[in-house]
Amino acid sequence: MNEENIDGTNGCSKVRTGTQNEAALLALMEKTGYNMVQENGQRKFGGPPPGWEGPPPPRGCEVFVGKIPRDMYEDELVPVFERAGKIYEFRLMMEFSGENRGYAFVMYTTKEEAQLAIRTLNNYEIRPGKFIGVCVSLDNCRLFIGAIPKEKKKEEILDEMKKVTEGVVDVIVYPSATDKTKNRGFAFVEYESHRAAAMARRKLIPGTFQLWGHTIQVDWADPEKEVDEETMQRVKVLYVRNLMISTTEETIKAEFNKFKPGAVERVKKLRDYAFVHFFNREDAVAAMSVMNGKCIDGACIEVTLAKPVNKENTWRQHLNGQISPNSENLIVFTNKEESHPKTLGKLPTLPARLNGQHSPSPPEVERCTYPFYPGTKLTPISMYSLKSNHFNSAVMHLDYYCNKNNWAPPEYYLYSTTSQDGKVLLVYKIVIPAIANGSQSYFMPDKLCTTLEDAKELAAQFTLLHLGNLDICPCQISC
Repeated sequence: MNEENIDGTNGCSKVRTGTQNEAALLALMEKTGYNMVQENGQRKFGGPPPGWEGPPPPRGCEVFVGKIPRDMYEDELVPVFERAGKIYEFRLMMEFSGENRGYAFVMYTTKEEAQLAIRTLNNYEIRPGKFIGVCVSLDNCRLFIGAIPKEKKKEEILDEMKKVTEGVVDVIVYPSATDKTKNRGFAFVEYESHRAAAMARRKLIPGTFQLWGHTIQVDWADPEKEVDEETMQRVKVLYVRNLMISTTEETIKAEFNKFKPGAVERVKKLRDYAFVHFFNREDAVAAMSVMNGKCIDGACIEVTLAKPVNKENTWRQHLNGQISPNSENLIVFTNKEESHPKTLGKLPTLPARLNGQHSPSPPEVERCTYPFYPGTKLTPISMYSLKSNHFNSAVMHLDYYCNKNNWAPPEYYLYSTTSQDGKVLLVYKIVIPAIANGSQSYFMPDKLCTTLEDAKELAAQFTLLHLGNLDICPCQISC
């Protein structure tokens, strides 16, 4: 350990020597009976705790802790996190200097304890003016593989991935919306562990590996959103995928009403998937059992319970730059596995004069320039191969959203009026051709702007928000 550190107990800033640091940690170990070992840039407290028998806790029991003061250690952190429940393992990331790296992982013995830690300790003031962030941590075992030849079948992709990587458990492939004999040009590969997935990702880095003569795109798939069992027990909406584009909402409603007339409240169809809302849960569960695997208009459908996510918070958090929405009250439904990994991440926050209110938001993604040296190798790319956090405007995000949904680009129509003081005021109407014949034919904000750029940005942001209100959310983008 380094020789001098700051002791932040009770907000004090007295210098704590390495010897005092060591003594504090030894006292913690003696008090709790946990072991502590430092390896590979992290210090592990427990894992397992004293007297633990059986396998480690399941997925969903670990939380990520960020914004930890660099001079704070386990003797201060562990007592805070013990308030939420029994700690299985506490991993503090460490610098070579002896300071921590500002973040840690805490694994509890149950999912309930982990959720309690998130609820009670996220934005907790760990020191005066120092607030930590706590969110769920998931070991991602799934990779997204893009630019796959569309004629390849699931069995071919599975065999090929097993040849070139180890630990492959399954491959998830979705048929094209327009031609069910072809795939959509991407697949999700499930591995037996996070380590196996990480090793495969390293091997398959784009530009260094090809499948079937094609340079593939490789990235982590978005982790599946965790929904607690109590919430799922209240769900009365079914997610139906693999529909024909030509299949209408009326046809779907009629088919799902066959097993019990009048059971379906409404249907919302989006391209080749739909959400079927029932009046009561019992009918939804029964219909799922009856309809899964049935054919509608020649397409064999898959039916599952829809997963609820918080619609209002999802879009507000995306607009504020927060990537991980939580599920609480207002809900929109998402499918279980069809989430495209390049989901809409950070949407820009318009100036306060457009939003009509001030709201705190995290720091912007770093925007800067770098020197362009002679001889620097440049590679032509498509903007759609980038991640969403490369875009800083709602206009770009909307274009990206439409592309990832296999929709035609949005169409912008400009209108103007004159204010009482003679200013020219502008507003854009946006038409999304793919859904123009549905329940919403166009999108137009209820505010006028004085500049063209602000008018277009506001219209795009308004459209993205209202796409959410149409039961479309970023985690439902199907490609």
